[in-house]
Amino acid sequence: MGRAGYNKNMLKTLPPLLFLLNLFSFLLYGFDKYSARNDRWRISEKVLLLSAVTGIFGALLGSRFFHHKTRKPLFRILLPLILIVETALAVFLYLRYTGGI
Repeated sequence: MGRAGYNKNMLKTLPPLLFLLNLFSFLLYGFDKYSARNDRWRISEKVLLLSAVTGIFGALLGSRFFHHKTRKPLFRILLPLILIVETALAVFLYLRYTGGI
């Protein structure tokens, strides 16, 4: 199988994988908010930020939907920054592998 075949197969699995990573990130923010309100074991900020790297849209949506970590400066700065970096990377990779660069 040539390189083009590998890319096509990989592209077929990418949307479901990204959906699951974003869903996981969204649910993680919701669980942590639930835990915060009920004085239970909390998820560390490092884990929440790592989940944002793998599922930024889920993290942003979870943060807004559950009103969680919206006042923390670390999250107010890093979540949009992660979105910008990942968007730039996605555009670069798209252009690189479609012959635009």
